[in-house]
Amino acid sequence: MGDDAGPIAKPLRADARRNRDQVLAVAREMLSVDGSSVSFDEIARRAEVGVGTVYRHFPTRAALFEAVVIGRIEEFVERARALSAADTQPGEAFRGYFAHLVGEVALNQALCEALDDGTAIAIPDQLRRDFIESFETLLAQAKSAGEVRPDIDIADVQDLLIGAVEAERRARLRGTPNQLIAVVLDGLRIR
Repeated sequence: MGDDAGPIAKPLRADARRNRDQVLAVAREMLSVDGSSVSFDEIARRAEVGVGTVYRHFPTRAALFEAVVIGRIEEFVERARALSAADTQPGEAFRGYFAHLVGEVALNQALCEALDDGTAIAIPDQLRRDFIESFETLLAQAKSAGEVRPDIDIADVQDLLIGAVEAERRARLRGTPNQLIAVVLDGLRIR
């Protein structure tokens, strides 16, 4: 980071790091179930820390939600990179990653909005680029292996992802499996 990044933060003590991680884990779970209506008091209670601890690490609701969403996107980037480097069939890696994203993103509206560029949560530009590039690498590998249509690009795949996520949410509300994922992935195959 440059000079405008502010003072360098001291590393957290082990107990403070553990508390922060616990708050993030609880917030992540609660956001996926209750959405952005969750309260800091309830997060603190479930994390078994004082509400002051939550505010000390995350002074605003936006800061907490941003940390949760950014952490999830970082996990997605790591997963895509691992899949692209693994000795897995490219089509299988791409389809598995797509289905994984649908399942995970459907659990969190803020995450869906972040991936759709329509969010108030500030995703660092580099992280957004890393997400797209790692997903695009999986797509390119699958296309090179002849397992995905050559006329599909990453923007198309992102649009399909957002649509499949919405279909997944609706299917969950109905209590039925989401058949659309299979249809979308089948439609991406070369005939």
